[in-house]
Amino acid sequence: MLKCSYVCIMKGTKRNFSLEKLQKVAKVLKTIAHPVKLEILELLESEEPLDVSTICSSIGSDCEISMMSHHLAKMKDNGILISEKIGKQVFYSIADRHLLKIFDCMEKCDFE
Repeated sequence: MLKCSYVCIMKGTKRNFSLEKLQKVAKVLKTIAHPVKLEILELLESEEPLDVSTICSSIGSDCEISMMSHHLAKMKDNGILISEKIGKQVFYSIADRHLLKIFDCMEKCDFE
């Protein structure tokens, strides 16, 4: 059961999100809804840009370069990450650091 002591949307504040905005938010949340993808964001929050090998070695836990590349490509295709190719390596960064506020919300929640 989820018990959240932190309310991300203030009570009494009416949000008027358009359907288009809600669809975009849902797409972002669906894209990052994986523990490895959240770990990638957490890693890039403190150190960026990073290449796939560095990300994989930093995350560890039986990381395979091919699977990490898949996660990174999916996040890039959905606008979460940006990339820059330097020589043969591709370096990844967070496209919009406002997304990292989701960690503040998650940190305040008690997931049982």
